Amino acid sequence: MTDAAVAPVHKSPKKKTSAKPKVPAAHPKYVDMIKAAVASLKERGGSSRQAILKYVMANYKVGTDLKAVNSRIKNALKNGVKAGTLKQSKGTGAAGSFKLGESKSEKPSKVKKVAAKKPAAKKASTPKKPKAKKTTTKKTATPKKTKVA
Repeated sequence: MTDAAVAPVHKSPKKKTSAKPKVPAAHPKYVDMIKAAVASLKERGGSSRQAILKYVMANYKVGTDLKAVNSRIKNALKNGVKAGTLKQSKGTGAAGSFKLGESKSEKPSKVKKVAAKKPAAKKASTPKKPKAKKTTTKKTATPKKTKVA
């Protein structure tokens, strides 16, 4: 038998598995869990990664795999510092202590800018109206009462 006599082997096409709908997690996003942990721990110098990990494992259903949760928390801490939602008080990277960032003040500042623009527009329109002149009346000096001893 030669190579030409061997029948080619046809591979059957792989069966596509039906895509299962993604089940939502039983816990909030890691950044939200970290914010809650830092807020509840209330440490003066900031909360460490280890303390945050311990809090998250105790209060949320994230599973029992400590290494997987730890790596996700590290990534969330780094991303939170980049985004400004967390502030790193000590250390670099995912090591050190973390406090809540200043991202909360961004939303009210937008509202303040809009509110500040509206009164400015009103002030510009008010000078167009003629104002009535106020007349001031002088009070007559009242004699002071003297005490009789």
